[in-house]
Amino acid sequence: MGTFLMGTSEFVVAGLLPDLSADLAIGISEAGLLVTAFAMGMIATPLVAIAVLKISQRTTLVLALGVFAAGHVIVALTEELSVILVTRFVTALATGAFWSIAASVAAGAVDLESSARAIGLVLSGGILATVVGVPLGSVAGQLVGWRGPFWILAVAAILAAFVIARFVPGGRADTAVVPVRSQLAALARGRFWLVMAACVLISGAVMSTYSFISPLLTDHGGLSADLLPLGLAVFGVGAVTGTLNSGRFADRAPYGTALTGGIVVVLALCLLNVFSHYAVPSIMFLALAGMAGLGTNPVLMSLAVRFARGAPTLATSLSTSMFNLGTAVGSWVTARAIGTSGPASIPLVGVLFAVALLIPLAALVLIDRSRRRGHESAKLTRATDDAVSC
Repeated sequence: MGTFLMGTSEFVVAGLLPDLSADLAIGISEAGLLVTAFAMGMIATPLVAIAVLKISQRTTLVLALGVFAAGHVIVALTEELSVILVTRFVTALATGAFWSIAASVAAGAVDLESSARAIGLVLSGGILATVVGVPLGSVAGQLVGWRGPFWILAVAAILAAFVIARFVPGGRADTAVVPVRSQLAALARGRFWLVMAACVLISGAVMSTYSFISPLLTDHGGLSADLLPLGLAVFGVGAVTGTLNSGRFADRAPYGTALTGGIVVVLALCLLNVFSHYAVPSIMFLALAGMAGLGTNPVLMSLAVRFARGAPTLATSLSTSMFNLGTAVGSWVTARAIGTSGPASIPLVGVLFAVALLIPLAALVLIDRSRRRGHESAKLTRATDDAVSC
């Protein structure tokens, strides 16, 4: 419930950009800063995760939803863009705390081999928001104005807080007894930071494009504004499909699954760049990019937890931070590109991020193969030594 509401909040702006920019008398690129501001707040997730290490999981989740609800009330009441941006930033801090704790709880509730699937289930709440929450938010914005979805999210967050207070255990997280210095030391692995780089680039590729889906499909692709929620929903179906199913493959072959997802994202965004003047192909290629790109997220987060044993909360919070760093940088670059070249530049920015993504993903695959050869060679050497001894 919580990740669904927070996923809706982060990207509901994508379906409200025209109404929001008209009401506040600002341009589309300025309205897009609401996505950037939220993503910037999410970047601070690791600091928030450290701050709440000694607070019970249940208390952290409930407080985060309380701040989330208050932030949406403020946005619904104000007319000042600066106030809205600051409030979105603060709301994102609470969202980051929620996401990191929720993912950590999921990873700790199952064995290591099933962690990708468990994290994928938690993340699916946020991805489900792209199927249901964001399209419904777009419809609500058309019916009652762009402020309506913010009121709905505030009320729903309060209800979710009551449910979480009832069902989530109140004990401290296991990581609360581990010193912060030890947790930071657990992150000092090269493969972990390759995963972090992939998190930035996969989000920069897919979410920078999705954040401006409204001008891309309507102004550039010729889609009727009334059909925009349908386009948002199709993207969401692809994203949910990828998120729920990628864990099945990732538990068996995480590196190959991640690299395959990256390659599909490159191909989908390249095709989108070619066919962006046509609404229907654009929607289909966006959905394919969402399926492959967002389906890769739980794989990367699971690898982060694996490489940072002893610091699962920091690993998941850093992953969340890097995903949102990619969204922030990607949406900012895309906004600048729109100001210079118009909506046609939106998918091109995504392509550039996607091509760069293949570098860390390929490096992870090569490192894994090298390590496997090393293990096989060591086993062969031990077997030979045993034979000689006999």
